[in-house]
Amino acid sequence: MSKLRILYVSSEVDPFLNTSRIADFVRNLPTAMQERGMEIRILVPRFGSINERKNRLHEVVRLSGITIPMGEEEKPLTIKVASIPAAKLQVYFIDNEDYFQRKFVLTDKDGAFYEDNHERAAFFCKGALETVVKLGWSPDVVHCNDWMSSLVPLYISTHYKNHPIFKDSKTIFSPHNSEFDFTFSNDDLLEKVKLGEIEDENLTSLANSDYSAFIKIGAEYADKVVSLENAENSRIQSIIDEFKSKTYQNIAENDLDFFEKLYLELAGN
Repeated sequence: MSKLRILYVSSEVDPFLNTSRIADFVRNLPTAMQERGMEIRILVPRFGSINERKNRLHEVVRLSGITIPMGEEEKPLTIKVASIPAAKLQVYFIDNEDYFQRKFVLTDKDGAFYEDNHERAAFFCKGALETVVKLGWSPDVVHCNDWMSSLVPLYISTHYKNHPIFKDSKTIFSPHNSEFDFTFSNDDLLEKVKLGEIEDENLTSLANSDYSAFIKIGAEYADKVVSLENAENSRIQSIIDEFKSKTYQNIAENDLDFFEKLYLELAGN
């Protein structure tokens, strides 16, 4: 039997970037699943605060030449790769000069939230999936972590639903509550999020154009939602409750047996 293939999509992973508990979760869980015999890939944005020389990132030239539709524009995608030495885990970094080559992550030097973070999230999610297509690596399960990855279940359920790489992929969305207080321009948000035949009616969950909107669309389109034990979910509990029929709540981050069983179930094993 072939190895179960798990793709993790996240805003960060230790040791490359660690600003929240997400980074530790996306380091520890994939490592454990790899030790249990699964084949793992991790995809994160290449934020400018990630030191390429120190972390030995290098561009994957054979994956070059991809452009990503962003509204009426096409933005070039650069894919870089590194490994977590202790775990021998492969991490792919989604990069673009306009979106990610800044000294800071989600806020500027004065702490102001970047107004184009919605574009950065949409580009990251689209770029992540195109990277997987280019790799020719078909994941059984795609585990998405927090708001920056929340559009991935939408794209897999719509634009990629018949694509040979993703047609059998199942998705999990885990909100981590790295919340922000910012509302994006609604029209601009929807246009930047769209991909292929996706229409406004597919994006009603994004109506509020804020943090909760991203969590809602991730929960709506994912096959399963996993809410972690130590996440402060008060702001998004109503969303979690709305999708409770497919949600597992208060799961411990280190409950490896739970995650292994869930991955196997989703993959039909």
